[in-house]
Amino acid sequence: MKEYKVHTYEEAIEVIREIGFLPLAKLIPNYPSLDSITAKEHWYTGSELDPWLWRAKFPGDGSAAYGKFVKKKSVLLSTELLPFYRAILGSPLSIEARYQDGLMSREAVELFALIKENEGIDTRVLRVEAGMKDKEKKKLFDNALLELQGSMDICVSGTKAKTNDAGEKNGWSSTSFETMNYWAKNHRIDDSQIEKEEAKMKVRDHFASICSNEAMKAFNKIFGL
Repeated sequence: MKEYKVHTYEEAIEVIREIGFLPLAKLIPNYPSLDSITAKEHWYTGSELDPWLWRAKFPGDGSAAYGKFVKKKSVLLSTELLPFYRAILGSPLSIEARYQDGLMSREAVELFALIKENEGIDTRVLRVEAGMKDKEKKKLFDNALLELQGSMDICVSGTKAKTNDAGEKNGWSSTSFETMNYWAKNHRIDDSQIEKEEAKMKVRDHFASICSNEAMKAFNKIFGL
């Protein structure tokens, strides 16, 4: 597979468009990740060359969808291939129907309803609104968020800085979430229904044209190709 070396945000966007799927950290053998194609010394510097800050810019400007969509790991997905990924990983059934069929947890259903009512909601606010602020409910909360990202019902919309009463930045930024439908509509991404088998064929052909055999095996497993 082609070697990539990225220095700027714009170059990272080009790589995502070209390969269609970019994990933040190592996930696929013989395949790039954002941390493998960028300079280690730029991470967590807070500068415009900091890839850790880019992760919030991609979904913010519509360059890529971002979330823990695969194996509970953070990945960036190109907007061109997004509808095909959704057809494979998502479900044609509504959240309510999946819950009735025992395919979704009650916590995930409740969080989805809150996110839909408050698109772009801060994780900290979401946890309070869901009544899951207690320490013993953190795991339930985190698992429900992972569940909704894994089914591509929600995605990261960006990050929000923690501020004090004076409006000054105070502590780490937190993730904010939107429903995937809302994000896709805002960024004019085609959300027409695609048949699962058609989507698999498109994704299979795409990765077969750029990947090593080892990487292709991993993608076959992830997407059931």
